[in-house]
Amino acid sequence: MVVLESLYKGLSIINSVMSRPLCTSCSYNPCAINYKRKGKTYYRSRCMTCINRKRKIKLPTPRWRLEGYDKKRTCDMCGFQCKHGSQIRVHHIDGNLNNAKMLNLRSVCLNCSALLQKQDSTWKPGDISPDV
Repeated sequence: MVVLESLYKGLSIINSVMSRPLCTSCSYNPCAINYKRKGKTYYRSRCMTCINRKRKIKLPTPRWRLEGYDKKRTCDMCGFQCKHGSQIRVHHIDGNLNNAKMLNLRSVCLNCSALLQKQDSTWKPGDISPDV
């Protein structure tokens, strides 16, 4: 146990001295060197271990999930109830993926999502007018 801790501390010291970025897949090993040009070293995004094992780069978490929004199991447009979570997408009303406010997000089925993309609609809250 002591040997592993000293090895880990030694790796972190070496990594801080070399200032190599960490691997985006395992977040442990330093990235592999890609090439050097005009005295500057360029690094790959993954370490050699992850490249050889064909590990994929971790996908970032969507901003809407970081803000606390959860996909509903029913479509907000047509009322379709899904059996699998992959049948529902999160639609940004204003089209800005960085705007993750609760009023800007809707859970939409794949069919309605395709319709919204084709129509290029400006679906905004409050578009419904009361019947007289």
